[in-house]
Amino acid sequence: MVHVHGAQAQQLAQATRGVDPAELVAVPVDVGKHTAMALVCDFTGELLARPFEFPMTLAGVRLLVERVQAATRGRMIGLVRVGVEAAGHYHQPLVSAGVLPEEWQLVQVNPTQVASQRQLTGRRRLKTDALDLVAISDLLRAGHGAGHRVLASALGELAGWVAHRERRVTARTALKNQLLGQVDRAFPGVSGCVSSLFGTKVGRLVLAEFTDPARLSALGVAGFLQAAAARGVQVLAPVAERLVAAATVAIPTDQAPMARTIIDRDLTLLAAFDAQIAEADKHLAALLPRTPFAVLCSGPGWRVVRAATYGAAVGDPARWPSARHVYRASGLCPATYASAGRRHDGAISREGSVTLRRAVLSLGVGLWRLDPAARAYAVSLRARGKPPGVIATAMANRANRIAFAMVRDQRPYDPNRWR
Repeated sequence: MVHVHGAQAQQLAQATRGVDPAELVAVPVDVGKHTAMALVCDFTGELLARPFEFPMTLAGVRLLVERVQAATRGRMIGLVRVGVEAAGHYHQPLVSAGVLPEEWQLVQVNPTQVASQRQLTGRRRLKTDALDLVAISDLLRAGHGAGHRVLASALGELAGWVAHRERRVTARTALKNQLLGQVDRAFPGVSGCVSSLFGTKVGRLVLAEFTDPARLSALGVAGFLQAAAARGVQVLAPVAERLVAAATVAIPTDQAPMARTIIDRDLTLLAAFDAQIAEADKHLAALLPRTPFAVLCSGPGWRVVRAATYGAAVGDPARWPSARHVYRASGLCPATYASAGRRHDGAISREGSVTLRRAVLSLGVGLWRLDPAARAYAVSLRARGKPPGVIATAMANRANRIAFAMVRDQRPYDPNRWR
């Protein structure tokens, strides 16, 4: 998601100040999966080239450049501003280094802005590529959008591995939930015998080899303890007794054999997810020192994964004027309505990047747990009757300010400074 800041708007306006609008060219581009559409106009609104489609290939980019050059031939040109609407990952090839001419000014436009611009022109419920191009051209001529800077390779790789890790963690969580359902079919009551089937060695042992309650009941407590010891797992006697007792009274179900087969398959898949997550962690640990966000690992409760997740969500630190802009872009600011001298603040707006919001909240959790000053602040909020959600949001705001300052100044965490 692309965010617009006042400082960037001033920079865009500076490039066009004092230049005849007829010499300024806007090229809005609406990107799709395989093709894109563009038009060419000047800053007076005169249409120089009607909307045309081109493939998202090198030949298509050459066609775009040729059409722009043909449309502006014979005119005095002070600036060509290309506006690309951010579209997931589909727009990435077009904004990569060296794809478009260096003298062109590349700007990324937020899809939310495009939708709002259509609404301003009475086309909120109408969406076509041509209407999107008109909306993007209006934004370009008004100086909206975010100046694009090609990310350093380390930041780009960091973002890729963070996204890959998050997908695997999400898939692993869903798989564990499904596994618990199969375990209840194969061995009713076993989940209440251990603190965690996935987070303890004895739980993993039961999942791998003892989902058949008849087998566990036949072994007995002594037999189970001996079998666990042979596999290098130390089981406390009370835990073994609970497991054997649950196996003895478990009601056999018709679905148990099928469930045990699925459990075996899912455990193999779970091991693959664990391995991929561990691999991603190694890559993040290697990439983070090559980015400005490595300094965050000196913060309380902030290690490689939290620092890398925040870095991937923030991206190029230079595009954010202040921590306040990062926080606003995360959607954690309250929705505000002020009219006739009265102001009403509601719940958080959620108008922003979900990835950034999760990263900021994660930093807040780490700070809340391990930083004495943050914990004291949380205690004071709780004493004032604030609910946990409000406290978590306040911790996220505090953590974001600290993290942004640390990255900006490249200074390790100083508890005296942030007391």
